[in-house]
Amino acid sequence: MSTFSADRPRSKRPLLIALLLIVAAAVAGGGLFLWPRFESERPQISLSPDVDMLGVAPLEILVSDKGTGLRSLTVKVSQGGTEASLATEQFAQPVGEKKITVALAKAPGVKEGPAVLRIAARDASLFRGNEAMLEKNVTIDITPPMVELVADDRYVNFGGVGAIVYKASADTASSGVKIGEHFFPAFPGQVKDHPDRFLALFAHPYDVPAEARPTLIVTDKAGNRRELRLAYELKDVRYRKSTLPLSDGFLQNKVAPLLADAAARHGAAKDVFVAVNRALRKENEDRIAAITGKATPSMLWQGAFVQLSNSKVEANFADQRTYTYGGEAIDTAYHLGYDLSVTKHYPVEAANSGKVAFAGNLGIYGGTVIVDHGLGLFSLYGHLSSIDVKEGDSVAKRQALGKTGETGLAAGDHLHYGVYLAGVAVLPVEWWDQKWIDDNITPKLEGRSGQEIARAQQPAKAARKGGGKRHR
Repeated sequence: MSTFSADRPRSKRPLLIALLLIVAAAVAGGGLFLWPRFESERPQISLSPDVDMLGVAPLEILVSDKGTGLRSLTVKVSQGGTEASLATEQFAQPVGEKKITVALAKAPGVKEGPAVLRIAARDASLFRGNEAMLEKNVTIDITPPMVELVADDRYVNFGGVGAIVYKASADTASSGVKIGEHFFPAFPGQVKDHPDRFLALFAHPYDVPAEARPTLIVTDKAGNRRELRLAYELKDVRYRKSTLPLSDGFLQNKVAPLLADAAARHGAAKDVFVAVNRALRKENEDRIAAITGKATPSMLWQGAFVQLSNSKVEANFADQRTYTYGGEAIDTAYHLGYDLSVTKHYPVEAANSGKVAFAGNLGIYGGTVIVDHGLGLFSLYGHLSSIDVKEGDSVAKRQALGKTGETGLAAGDHLHYGVYLAGVAVLPVEWWDQKWIDDNITPKLEGRSGQEIARAQQPAKAARKGGGKRHR
């Protein structure tokens, strides 16, 4: 190698390449960090209820952003050249979802008539962020619907059913009777010659305090509601209390097999029974409530319901049972129906015409058929040894549904018969009574006036006034 080559300066290219690589890496890293902040997807806005009419009822607005999150949110209503703010939100830290509730009642200057609802949401992406705007032409209606009670009941049995007829504004969207936590929907078009009238069957449930009274609630399309308190004399119905001792044989042969968990079947006898009587019973009753809470909006039955022919009542509705084991009270439950016995594997008849809403096994009730009679009224047939109908079948009064048995939590061959209204167990014996139906249900279906109904009820019922309290 010559001395000239040794003294030649080294090339700067490798250093330059290294610097370029560092810069490129920094740019790429910065790009990867900042890129999400450049997202272009706008926030999503939804309304509940999504209606064209707004009233004093709250409106729920859900705004979400799957990218950088929400930075701001405004809700305004404009009308006649003026604008009112319903909500303004600024988020110091972006949020992925925000649900707010607004009410026109709190907006100053809002009047009935056409208006524009404007909802604007902006996300936290770089620069100004992406904005979503929802504009909706609406009609503001802040006047509650009108309601006029046409016919009601002077007397209602504790645990039994009452019926009312009323007229409501043409813009009525939903209506019915509420007592305690229970709601009984009303149905239009059921009253003869009066298609504009509503009929509502409701109960004073066995587990609701005697002093409670129901409220008729009418809601219009804008969400405004009118409430009317109902008045009647609550007739005393005496429900029984009973004590049932449990044997080891019953616990081993009838109770334990109902548990789905095989290991739980081998627990202590007390624990096994409580698991069935509380957890499984609640699960079954919730299922019944769900099935019988779906009303057919027309009447499918005719006249009085029929008791199982030749049957004897062995247990009554709403009996409060205390179960004992080894002399110790271990649990309680209400018996929500009638136990009817005849002979083994006796044919079970439909109490009235309707459509089969359920047919199959139902835990403590064993083989079960539930028949929908329309207007929220259902009948239940439990402990069947065989079932001869399927869901969706139309059935006639006294048509065979299956045969009695001792499936589920039955100690012997019998029929468990129950009646439900809008998911609530009610007093079955009323529906077996043609006179009760003639006094309380038929006049309302025929469109008779409240005065006519009151006159018809008074002579038969005045002597049967109750103390308004339950006795068990």
